Amino acid sequence: MDPSQGTVAVIGAGTIGLSWAALFAAHGRTVRVQDPRPDVGPEVVAAVRHHTRLQPRAGDPEELLTRIAVVADVEAAVTGADVVQENAPERLPLKQELFARIEAAAPERALIASSTSALMPSDLAREMRTPERLVVGHPFNPPEVLPLVEVVPGERTAPWAVEAAVAFYRSVGRKPVVLHREIGGFVANRLQSTLFRECVWLVSQGVVSAAELDEIVTESIGVRWATAGPFESFHLGGGPGGMRHFLEHLGPGMARRWKVVEQPELDEATVELVSNQVEERFAGRTYEQLTEARDRAQLAVIRARDAARDGEG
Repeated sequence: MDPSQGTVAVIGAGTIGLSWAALFAAHGRTVRVQDPRPDVGPEVVAAVRHHTRLQPRAGDPEELLTRIAVVADVEAAVTGADVVQENAPERLPLKQELFARIEAAAPERALIASSTSALMPSDLAREMRTPERLVVGHPFNPPEVLPLVEVVPGERTAPWAVEAAVAFYRSVGRKPVVLHREIGGFVANRLQSTLFRECVWLVSQGVVSAAELDEIVTESIGVRWATAGPFESFHLGGGPGGMRHFLEHLGPGMARRWKVVEQPELDEATVELVSNQVEERFAGRTYEQLTEARDRAQLAVIRARDAARDGEG
């Protein structure tokens, strides 16, 4: 498979699938979209127009739409495909049934990837005749904006499938990272879930409001971690002595705090408190307005960061 060309089947056209379809088309792929909903066609059009508004270099939306076909069934979508990106609901029996249909109709060496954020690839492939070609290709939402794709091989995934997945995602402008082993939640979601637990606890205890907490994050660790991850940041935080100095001198205090991890309950009162604060803050703005503003800001951060890194060379 040449990762720079070919046909991609997008199975499941919710938020993630629509985003994938627009991205793949913008990178010159022929895309076939399959979803049981009858209104998928107009949603594909809207997704492509959203993508080209955000990233004008992606091309003319009408041209991109000529590369995308909405098809009626899974078999029609995957026949002759080089890559299959599955985005069905997070129900293991449903996905296993889909993969049985996909592997029966797709070419023998077609890469099969799942966007799942919760299910293990070994479980997804358990009933497959060709489990060696299945990987998890978990994007961060939305995949047309955020570069990360976590590539997670299962117990029986072949090395060629991992290599093909990495090459494919790089060819559509993503940043794939291969996990060394399966783990629940993978990596990025485990990190944000842990941080969000602390966010909910701080708001529930009246330490800060939800809006204030967002400001604290975006004006501190959000900027820091967008340009240098936690390990690099703490390495620099250790001064000339680096990570070793940091861990020796500041690590003990951090380790003491690790032993006291507050566990907020998502009971009715907490759900109401957090939800009311967030809903009041964004009242009067539609979901579409909020997501477009978010996507434009995130793209601007990524471009500025990448430009700064290029300048270092």
